[in-house]
Amino acid sequence: MKLALITDIHANREAFEAVLDEVERHGADAHALLGDFVGYGADPAWVVDRVRALVAAGAIAVKGNHDKAVVDGPRDTMNSDAQRAIEWTRGQLDAAQIDFLAKLPYTVERHGCLFVHANAYAPEQWEYVTGRAEAVRSLNATHVRYTFAGHVHDPQLYNLSGLGKIADFTPTPGVAIPVAPHRQWFVLPGSAGQPRDGNPAACWALFDTVRSELTFHRVPYDHDEAARKISAAGLPARLGERLKEGS
Repeated sequence: MKLALITDIHANREAFEAVLDEVERHGADAHALLGDFVGYGADPAWVVDRVRALVAAGAIAVKGNHDKAVVDGPRDTMNSDAQRAIEWTRGQLDAAQIDFLAKLPYTVERHGCLFVHANAYAPEQWEYVTGRAEAVRSLNATHVRYTFAGHVHDPQLYNLSGLGKIADFTPTPGVAIPVAPHRQWFVLPGSAGQPRDGNPAACWALFDTVRSELTFHRVPYDHDEAARKISAAGLPARLGERLKEGS
């Protein structure tokens, strides 16, 4: 099976469409959508409906913190731009779309893999995995070999040996990485809709379960149009500038 891993779309239609086109071109058999479908961007209704259609066709989807904030109201810990975007988004979605977000699970375990937005040890607390210590903690909280997560917008890969040694590295786009199941792996595909590593191209990854290979990908998209729509919607202009900068 070839499993497409997509996360942190953040209501960015242009990025999501570009990624889905690439996913199809690479022959993916299935999709795993790792949360934060809304927030920041100008097309929440379109993105939620596209996610709903993919889920209806068998895709895995889990809840992100921005999805929960749209359902419950923004958290005080969110920055002001994020809070404004959440409040705006709440007015753009109908009851069925909000209900879909509300019913998303925090975790899904399938195909011997764990799918979660933030981490395995406290998925509802939204703690970031930004280094080896957090990756070890997450991997120790589950028995599966592969954990796929979002929340952190930069692509990153961690592995834990049977002797408890952790390693991490930043992957090169388009280069297949052997991910043998005798280790545990914590995979961050990077954000499709708001990359933050200085590269504005959308992120996604492809997991080949037969070959035990993982390939990270970057996809250029029309970030100028996505930014224009953010400004036209009355959302903070800085959110559009971040798309152009990859920040």
